[in-house]
Amino acid sequence: MRPSLQLFDFQQPVAIQKEILSGLTVALALVPEAVAFAMMAGLSPLTGLYAAFVMGLVTSLLGGRPGMISGATGAVAVVIVTLAASHGVEYVFAAVVLAGIIQVLAGLLRLGKLIRLVPHPVIFGFVNGLAVVIFMAQLGQFQDAQGLWLQGTSLYLNLALVGATMAIIYGLPKLTRAVPSSLVAILVIFGVVVGLGLDTKTVGDMASIEGGFPPFHLPAVPWAWETLSIVFPYALIVAGVGLIESLLTLNIVDEITQTRGRGNKEAVAQGTANILSGLFSGMGGCAMIGQSLINISSGARARLSGITASLLLLVFIMVGSSLIEKLPMAALTGVMIMVALGTFEWASLRTFRKMPASDTFVMVVVTAITIILHNLALAVLVGVVISALVFAWDNAKRIRARKFTDDSGVKHYALYGPLFFGSVTAFHEKFDVVGDPSEVILDFAESRIVDMSAIDALNKLT
Repeated sequence: MRPSLQLFDFQQPVAIQKEILSGLTVALALVPEAVAFAMMAGLSPLTGLYAAFVMGLVTSLLGGRPGMISGATGAVAVVIVTLAASHGVEYVFAAVVLAGIIQVLAGLLRLGKLIRLVPHPVIFGFVNGLAVVIFMAQLGQFQDAQGLWLQGTSLYLNLALVGATMAIIYGLPKLTRAVPSSLVAILVIFGVVVGLGLDTKTVGDMASIEGGFPPFHLPAVPWAWETLSIVFPYALIVAGVGLIESLLTLNIVDEITQTRGRGNKEAVAQGTANILSGLFSGMGGCAMIGQSLINISSGARARLSGITASLLLLVFIMVGSSLIEKLPMAALTGVMIMVALGTFEWASLRTFRKMPASDTFVMVVVTAITIILHNLALAVLVGVVISALVFAWDNAKRIRARKFTDDSGVKHYALYGPLFFGSVTAFHEKFDVVGDPSEVILDFAESRIVDMSAIDALNKLT
């Protein structure tokens, strides 16, 4: 029997060097993202960094998908920004804790398996939309503090550094896979910028990341029903968005690694991480598809990489902030653009004309909602609803009836296909109630009565 809490599989060989170097790469890439997402939510940069540390460490230890990275995300930031603006950061902490409790309950109730109901066109649309969002988010690095596009030398320098970063990431694996190409690219560009004294935007230009160990802190909110009525809607959305993004990321990593994660265990881990994040001054979060792909593409397959990334991130916050703040944003931008290119499901474009029109429509709609609204939960929900309606419509047309009258004058209806709410109208049209004899036999040997609508249709007929 498999133990319920299995932190490490000691029978699985772990490439320690790859895991640690992958963790270092992820930690470096986490810094600007955590800062950016915290600022997007109207919170202190440290709130995002603390969330990245807590989420990453807890899910790496307890999660159902080794190699997957969690932290502060844009999906959560978009949800909590209104709460932060209207009621302040303490209500955000309370909402994150409550969201974690909801996620733990979802995992214990084994609701993680519901992700299997998400059709492939929805996943393709989600992934492609997310890739475009990741790419578009990097365009801000080509703007100045006033939001104007860079011109002249500054623009060309940034483009050159980003291009060089991408070239290293693309070309180095063709020569050697001993070290993660993303890490090499960041270090090389850092060396070039420092060595030549180039004037380019750095992590420190975004915000200071200096701080201490995340302080334990109970949310300072009134313990009253009014507080619950304020935070519960946000908590429910954060929990839903977090689980959807985490379980979809788990599925994507499963496909890449040809292994299978455990969705319910991941749901419990995400919930536990969010509870602790809210109690340790973090903004909460979920699985990060971009960072997870950086980790997996760097060769990581075990929990050690995520643990390493989280601990190194804490070291950066506590003692290494002055060095990390000197990292050129152009290098990190190049890494994220390569992640976006790797995230996009190019195969979906090759099969575009071969896909059924309904699947193509679903994929395009999900992609569009993800890009325009940045609302991943809504995009997936709309995609699933449209797919379900298409499925119901297709099955509604499958109800058929073979009619014959035997020697005794009894009329037989041999029915084929499912009888459910969608096929009730077509079912009624098969019968000639007025012209049929007094004795009629309905043969459901090749059919199936699915729901209450089907039972009601039979009652009306008889």
